[in-house]
Amino acid sequence: MQGKTVQEEPKEKTAEKKEAFAKYTVKDSVFTTLFRDKKYLIQLYRALHPEDTETTKDALKDITIRNVLTNGIFNDLGFRVGDKIMFLVEQQSAWTMNIIIRALMYLVQTYHDYFGEQGADLYGSKKVHVPEAEVYMIYTGERVSRPETISFSEEFFGGKKCAIEVKVKVIYGGKGNDIISQYVAAVFHIPLNCLKHA
Repeated sequence: MQGKTVQEEPKEKTAEKKEAFAKYTVKDSVFTTLFRDKKYLIQLYRALHPEDTETTKDALKDITIRNVLTNGIFNDLGFRVGDKIMFLVEQQSAWTMNIIIRALMYLVQTYHDYFGEQGADLYGSKKVHVPEAEVYMIYTGERVSRPETISFSEEFFGGKKCAIEVKVKVIYGGKGNDIISQYVAAVFHIPLNCLKHA
């Protein structure tokens, strides 16, 4: 019995996939590079919490998971405001509910790192300090339905109460001319020469 031959995709389709992947890579690179600079990171924080006008960029600490030497997890952006709030921010151009699962994994790793940094005794009787967590997805793709929040229990357990809950706030653009609006507008106008060098 002769084996089936695998049909190759048309060159046009292959080129489309390569261009889409290149554009995704450029968007990801722009996002991570932009917000490594505290000048822009403080603008992102103020876009998320406009009521806080007192926090300065010196209070922000980069807690992004960068697992460059292993095949472990890594995220787009994580930062902490003092010891109060942890922010995990992902940029997505393709819609997927699996972002909630990834967010859960990022949260566990980030808390693990925080407790290690603080020397917290998780087996002791004294209650440890836990920074509040906020998780965001900046979505730059096209989608008709645009929920403000996506929930682990809703999407994976039909809304049934379970031992774990993670909620991801979805941002489709900023307000006015804030840093989120500028980023979203920029990624929709990435020049083709950027794609060629991605």
